[in-house]
Amino acid sequence: MSTPAPATPSGPVGGPAADERLITRSPLKKLLGRPELGAVVGAVAVFLFFVFAADSFLQLSSLTTVLYAASTIGIMAVPVALLMIGGEFDLSTGVAVTSSALVSSMFSYQMTANVWVGVGVSLLVTLAIGLFNGVLLTRTRLPSFIITLGTFLMLTGLNLGLTKLISGTVSTKSIADMEGFDSARAVFASTLTVGSVHIKITVLWWIALVAVATWVLLRTRYGNWIFAVGGDADAARAVGVPVRATKVGLYLGVALGAWISGQHLLFSFDVVQSGEGVGNELIYIIAAVIGGCLITGGYGSAIGSAIGALIFGMTSKGIVYAEWNPDWFKFFLGAMLLLATLLNHWVRKRAEETA
Repeated sequence: MSTPAPATPSGPVGGPAADERLITRSPLKKLLGRPELGAVVGAVAVFLFFVFAADSFLQLSSLTTVLYAASTIGIMAVPVALLMIGGEFDLSTGVAVTSSALVSSMFSYQMTANVWVGVGVSLLVTLAIGLFNGVLLTRTRLPSFIITLGTFLMLTGLNLGLTKLISGTVSTKSIADMEGFDSARAVFASTLTVGSVHIKITVLWWIALVAVATWVLLRTRYGNWIFAVGGDADAARAVGVPVRATKVGLYLGVALGAWISGQHLLFSFDVVQSGEGVGNELIYIIAAVIGGCLITGGYGSAIGSAIGALIFGMTSKGIVYAEWNPDWFKFFLGAMLLLATLLNHWVRKRAEETA
């Protein structure tokens, strides 16, 4: 491993070397250093493509539908991005969302309790899933891929088996007539009307999560710890970073996102199919990668994950508005993943060359 060259003195001969923290970077260097730059370029390209490919794409109703599709992915993409920056994965996120919705519905129905009681129990259960993943990871030091794959399989079986055992079918019973349903629906699945524009409340949840996650990453000590453990966990531990607590906290953040998404799923459709959610974990990871997160950890942003989710929303709905066969969606998603990864790699390389 090469040794970095000593800093060049900036003052008089024999004077102290310049502190690199005080070096002024040009706007171009700052721009190239942003992890979400590639995602922004991709989002603009996708937007312009569907503007010309689909006549109805620019209608307000279409754009709000795109935002809604993006928000349902973005709510999970934000904590997944933070987890990836911290150097870990979670393959159980898709089914954890369904587990959260199932717990809320079945506990409320079977216990004939207020719906909010079920929502609260669901929060505790979902956080317990995140705690299980985090603690098992830090205690065993097994790869997060293996641990969360195991959780994915267990939750998939539990969702189907317990739903059939309790409800007698693969879906939950309706809880629309129960006390507290309307207020819970207002919080998790309502539609806000601004003039002639109808915006789903998930868009507000999404924006709030992006804002909080960005603040945590860029303005708090915990944010520094996330980047540190993702870049080199051993080096971070050597300088006093609480690596175990940081990673457990990241998994709890993913669980919180799964709970919010699960409640939206339940209160949007009233009933939940126990087999839903399988495969969505890949979409959350793809959104984070498109947004600039590195598979190896230590690099990325919450804003980038939001842009990645927006690209997903534009593509999924743009294909419909263009009246193409929706079977092509996965092809476009895979192509965007490869192109975004290549573009992010190029941008990061240019940033390092101009640093």
